Amino acid sequence: MSEPLKRQVAELARGLHAAGWVANHDGNASARLADGRRFLATPTAVSKRLVDAHDVLTVDIEGKVLSGRKRLFSEWHLHAAAYRARADVGAVLHAHPPHATTVGLARKQLGVPALPEMVVSLGANLPTIEYALPKSPAQDAALARALGDGDADAVLIAGNGVLTVGVDLEQAYLRMELVEHYARMVVAAAPLGGLGALPADDVKKLLDARTKAGLGKAGRAAVR
Repeated sequence: MSEPLKRQVAELARGLHAAGWVANHDGNASARLADGRRFLATPTAVSKRLVDAHDVLTVDIEGKVLSGRKRLFSEWHLHAAAYRARADVGAVLHAHPPHATTVGLARKQLGVPALPEMVVSLGANLPTIEYALPKSPAQDAALARALGDGDADAVLIAGNGVLTVGVDLEQAYLRMELVEHYARMVVAAAPLGGLGALPADDVKKLLDARTKAGLGKAGRAAVR
């Protein structure tokens, strides 16, 4: 049953590299299996351009490798925090798309809601989590708050790229794509004085559309 999903994880990993969102051994991807207790994950120390289905590991929430010959990446704790925060999360991606990662490296936010598609897909505010050393409990807690208590499906991690979640791998990938697309606009608009904010009434209408689509905290609650 897990073989098709293993192939999807591997294909997506290669897609992260092809998009230019990872380099060297950067980035990782995971997906929750149907039993809810096991997860598929990319291995550490392998370029994402080389990941194949047979490389994909099966792990538990604690990061114990249940099957596979390679080692799990050290930042599994971020994925675990996301899965623990939300039962609807079926996939987690962590990558370093250049423009969005630059915003985080500068310790900045993506700023005002300026693009309607961004508001409907990812909400009015996409948070940047403060810098912390890897495996920091504070960072895990901040991520859990943003994903669980907040309205985030994607976060910038200061000094550590972007993390997106989705009900499946495709949704998580599309969210990563949109974050980087928007970040390119933010960076390009900076010399022009920055992006202009959407009118508040329009943002409210867009957020209502987000909820009706079953997205965001309110949307998820409505479809339960």
